[in-house]
Amino acid sequence: MQAISKSMNKSTASTIQQLSFEDTQIAFASKSNFQLKKAYWIFALMNQNWLVKLGTFFIKLFLFLHFPIKKLIKSTIFEQFCGGETIQECKETIDQLHLVKIGTILDYSVEGEENEKSFQHTKLEILKTIQKAHENQAIPYAVFKMTGIFQAELLEEFQTEAGLAEENEALFQHSKEILIEICQAAYDLQVRLFVDAEESWIQNTIDTLTYEMMERFNQKQAVIFNTFQMYRVDMLGNLTKAIEVAQNNHYYLGVKLVRGAYLEKERQRAHEEEYSEPLHKEKEHTDHDFNSGMLACLDNIEHVHFCIGTHNELSCKMLVEEMGKRGIAPQHTNIYFAQLLGMSDNISYNLASAGYNVAKYVPYGPVESVMPYLFRRAEENSSIAGQTSREFTLLLNEVKRRKNA
Repeated sequence: MQAISKSMNKSTASTIQQLSFEDTQIAFASKSNFQLKKAYWIFALMNQNWLVKLGTFFIKLFLFLHFPIKKLIKSTIFEQFCGGETIQECKETIDQLHLVKIGTILDYSVEGEENEKSFQHTKLEILKTIQKAHENQAIPYAVFKMTGIFQAELLEEFQTEAGLAEENEALFQHSKEILIEICQAAYDLQVRLFVDAEESWIQNTIDTLTYEMMERFNQKQAVIFNTFQMYRVDMLGNLTKAIEVAQNNHYYLGVKLVRGAYLEKERQRAHEEEYSEPLHKEKEHTDHDFNSGMLACLDNIEHVHFCIGTHNELSCKMLVEEMGKRGIAPQHTNIYFAQLLGMSDNISYNLASAGYNVAKYVPYGPVESVMPYLFRRAEENSSIAGQTSREFTLLLNEVKRRKNA
């Protein structure tokens, strides 16, 4: 046994030495020269913050005026960050990723109206993605947002001190029954299901509902996963408590770790309503809590199944190194890395090439309906210090490498 462990450690150490997020040949191997140059120009344009703001304004205007620009959008920014308009249209992306041992997480990214018709449509779409994940081993997770099936106002009201008004209880229970139906389908088909994180003023309700689903469906393995946004000052403590509660109540904890996606909204609301921001003031503190959260999950790997959703190279390297130190195999079934389609291919493809479990979030939906998602991607890329420049530089390096090859 000791000899096997030493052999595994030696093999893992060799893998870590070979792993490089600078290897653009592996990162962009699946792109033709034309695709590579198109991606290069997309990020070159997104590297200009003023151009992103101007472009976003005009795209919104042209869509509002029904100008025929859908084809242009679909062949550029939509193609870069989305799999298609339907699950069927995502097939090519799923197959291409699977060829290099990267999984797909189908993300129905339509942000519809909050009414019963929209909730039912979203429910059916989520059930389709769960069924697709059951049928296709290239799809390791399904995902959804609570606001796709609940009115945001009810989620917010539930976590106030007064709680739900009596007249809203039936409506809340109806949405909860939709949630149970979705989680039951994931359990029956043995498909791991992410519940995405949202804004802090509704997140406590989302947590409460998700933990209830975990206790119900995670008795034999982690099926339901909660998302922990580590830019919140209380989140590391919340994670530690969640691990303890899961162990005490004898269910597996499903964890998706992210840094956080609602920075500007959180700060604006805190300012407007004059309460203390629930977020870390410094990015270094977010990074510290994210990495500490990873270690907490590793410390409890027998009871915690986790995925780190991050484009941060240092955190990915840290997890790889910690796995190596502890003799944890790269393909340990309880550990996954995830990035968004069209971003950080240098992380995804190199990790997959080294044998680690990797998946890409693949958004899909009608072009017009997915535009809010795409606008956020453009704004986030231009606002995250160095993110677009990093993507742009890596693409440029690969263009030069191929030219000189």
